[in-house]
Amino acid sequence: MTNQGLDAFAAWVEDLMRERGYDIDSPRGGGKSRIADEAGVHRAAVTRLLQRQSMPDLETTRRLARVLGVPVRDMLIRSGRLTAEELADPHDYLASPAPGADIGRRPTLEEVADLLGVPADRREMFVRVVEQFLPSETESEVTRAGEDRRVLVETAAAAPTAD
Repeated sequence: MTNQGLDAFAAWVEDLMRERGYDIDSPRGGGKSRIADEAGVHRAAVTRLLQRQSMPDLETTRRLARVLGVPVRDMLIRSGRLTAEELADPHDYLASPAPGADIGRRPTLEEVADLLGVPADRREMFVRVVEQFLPSETESEVTRAGEDRRVLVETAAAAPTAD
């Protein structure tokens, strides 16, 4: 990472800290110690970041993100560790599918596993576990049929009667 990149990232983190009420500007304000304690990281890691000496390691970044209330994804992208393309947001995929994708279909569990970053050696287990929580085709059809009947009954009840 360049000094310019570290400076921009540190400035963004400083702004977040101030917005969240951490007094990081006065020497005795205790903001650096407080955020370090709440995040469960060494105060030196916070100090080195704020003094633009070094980028925090991945675990420290993750913990700071939690305390500051920002997605780890944003921290990783802003820190320059990963690009937005390298760290695809599953919401982006679902909101704007790839060209030629079947917009009317739901993604398969394998696609969801891929979007979530489930390692290849655990995907089969992921699919089996998630399938346990999804209604079977029969259950879905029964639910849809029940919903159709409810709508018909409500429509019939609301219809004016002939006297």
